[in-house]
Amino acid sequence: MATANDGRRSIQSVEVGFPLLAALVEAARPLTLRDLAGAAGMTSAKAHPYLVSFIRVGLVQQDSVSGHYELGPFALQMGLVSLQRLDPVRIALPEVAQLQAGIGHTVGLAVLGSHGPTMVHITEASYPVHVNMRQGTVMSMLNTATGLVFAAWLPAKVAAHYIAREENDTAVTSTLAQPLKSASPAHLQAILADIRVQGMTRAVGNPLPGVDALSVPVFDHAGKLVLAITAIGPSGLFDVSSNGSIAQPLQACAREISRKLGWRPGAA
Repeated sequence: MATANDGRRSIQSVEVGFPLLAALVEAARPLTLRDLAGAAGMTSAKAHPYLVSFIRVGLVQQDSVSGHYELGPFALQMGLVSLQRLDPVRIALPEVAQLQAGIGHTVGLAVLGSHGPTMVHITEASYPVHVNMRQGTVMSMLNTATGLVFAAWLPAKVAAHYIAREENDTAVTSTLAQPLKSASPAHLQAILADIRVQGMTRAVGNPLPGVDALSVPVFDHAGKLVLAITAIGPSGLFDVSSNGSIAQPLQACAREISRKLGWRPGAA
């Protein structure tokens, strides 16, 4: 038994064996004893007794033919229970608050609602931004940075449904940026494919002149889009460059929230 740095008593053997479980999670596939031990920074001889104990309690299982190790049934049950309890917005709020304090601009969170991308939380900057974005605002799929995140990362049929719905709304269609309003289906898909490559969307002076925005996606454990994080600010003060002072912390924030939701690189 050992004492942690925070003064609480802990079981050292549990902490020593944990890298084996972490390595199986990271690999996301069965591993040989040698590969698993190496990934955990152990010798095979040291790893084996821990794996025997983990097998006994269901955290690890071993294939009887290949001898490879993978996560066991109890580990899977733990993961499912954890996923069922995850609330993307609740998890995102502290990260978004920290992001806003760092960049100094207004930051909003949006989810897919029944009418389209919908703002559910806004952390405002200390200076006023004259933009019609508040909790409950439905964002244009093709004319806002937030909407384009959903257009780019939603399943194609789902995105097409909301885009078509918006195109049939003359009040919304009249405000669409001309390049997207008149784009052919192939051209629109090319634009969305480029957005996915860039990993973010931007709106420069559109739909409101003098107001710029950057928006990034947040994914869950299955690589499914669950949130968009959007930062907005006045042109001239708002850095819209892809590697700038806003884009980098914005993307880092999205990655951290996605990680807490179980996302792994390559899943989205």
